[in-house]
Amino acid sequence: MEKSQQKNKTPAIQKIEMEKLTWLNVSQITPVEMDFLKENFHFHSFHLEECLSKTQRSKFSTTSKYFFISLLFPVYKRRTRKIISAEVDFFVGPNYLITLHRKELSPLINFLNTCQISESEQKKYLTNNPMTLLYEILDRLLSHCLPIIDNFNLNINNIEEYIFRGYEKRMVKEISMVKTNIISFRRIMQSHRIIIRNLLKKSRLFSPSDHLKVLFGNLIDNADDIWQNLENINETIESIERTNNSLISFQLNDIIKILTTISVILLPITLMTNIFGMNLKYIPFGGHPLSFWLIIGLLGLTFTITIYLFKKKRWL
Repeated sequence: MEKSQQKNKTPAIQKIEMEKLTWLNVSQITPVEMDFLKENFHFHSFHLEECLSKTQRSKFSTTSKYFFISLLFPVYKRRTRKIISAEVDFFVGPNYLITLHRKELSPLINFLNTCQISESEQKKYLTNNPMTLLYEILDRLLSHCLPIIDNFNLNINNIEEYIFRGYEKRMVKEISMVKTNIISFRRIMQSHRIIIRNLLKKSRLFSPSDHLKVLFGNLIDNADDIWQNLENINETIESIERTNNSLISFQLNDIIKILTTISVILLPITLMTNIFGMNLKYIPFGGHPLSFWLIIGLLGLTFTITIYLFKKKRWL
C-alpha cells in the first residue's frame, strides 16, 4: 500500500488515502463542507442537515450505500469545571470513513495527526475495512471518558474529607457541581450502548468479519463499564449529599436548641424584671433600703434554679 494525501478546496477537510480505504476528516461543519460532501459522495440531505444542526442527539441510521452515526462524548472544561457534550458524526461506506466534528475531541484530533505523519499507523489502521478504523476511533473516544470518571472519584474523596473537617456548608456547592456533571455525563452516554449494538448488527453489510464482532463487543463492554461507573458514582455522591445535609441539619438543630434554651432561661427573669419595674406604690421591697440587691438575688436564684432543672432534665 502506498500513501496518498491530497489537499481539498476546503482547508477544513483533511484526507488520508490508502489503496483501498480513505479517511476524510471534516474539522469545521459549515454549508461549504456539506456541499462538498453532497457533491462528491451524494449523501442524503437529511443527514447533512443533521450535521449542521445545533441540536445535539445521538443517532444511527443506514442506507443501502452507507451508515450515518452521530454520537456525543463528554468534554471537561477546566475553567468552568463543567462537562459539556461534543458531537462527532460518521459516514461509513464500503471504502471510506468520514468524520465530522468541531475540534473539541482531542483523542480524535491526536489520532488523525498521528495517522497523517506515520505511515506505519496508516498501514495498521487504514486497511481495506472502514469498520476497523471506526472501532479504533470509538475506542479512543470511550477511553477518554475514563480520566473524567477518575476526576469524579477524586472530587468525591476531597468532598468527603472536607465534610468531616467541618466545611459542610462550603461543600453544598461542590456537591451540586459534581451532581450536575454526573447528570450531563449520563445524558451524553445513555445512547452509546444501543447505537454500538445496532452498528454491530448492521456491520456485516460492509464488513462480514467475526473479528469485528469481538472488537465491537469490547466497545459495548467498555460503554457498559462507563455507565456502571457513573451509576456507582451517582449513588456515592447522593449518599454523601444526604450525610452532608444531615450534618448541616444537626448543626442548625443544635443552634436552635441553644437559642431556645437561652430564651426559656431568660423568660422568668424577664417576667420578674417587668413586674418589679411596674410603677406601683405598694410593690414588694419597694421601700426597703436593700431592695435593689434583694431583687438581684431573687433573679440570680431564679436563674440558678432554672439551670439546675435544665441539667436535671438533660436539656443542657
